[in-house]
Amino acid sequence: MAEERFIVTNVKCGGCVSNIENGLGQMAGIESVSVDLATKQVLVNGAALDRGAIAAKLVALGYPEVKG
Repeated sequence: MAEERFIVTNVKCGGCVSNIENGLGQMAGIESVSVDLATKQVLVNGAALDRGAIAAKLVALGYPEVKG
C-alpha cells in the first residue's frame, strides 16, 4: 500500500476534516484518508495513488496543498 502526505494550512475545524476525508475518500484507489487538525497533515493510503490527482482534488475542495 502506498502513502502520500499533504500539508493544508487552511484546515480549521471538524467540518474541514470531514470535507477532506469524504472528498478524497471517494476517489478511485484511495483506501483511507486521515486529517490531523493540529498538524494540518492529510495522510492518504491506497494501492495506486496519483499525487497530482489528489492535490487537484484538494484544490477543488478548497484546501490547496502548501509546498515548502
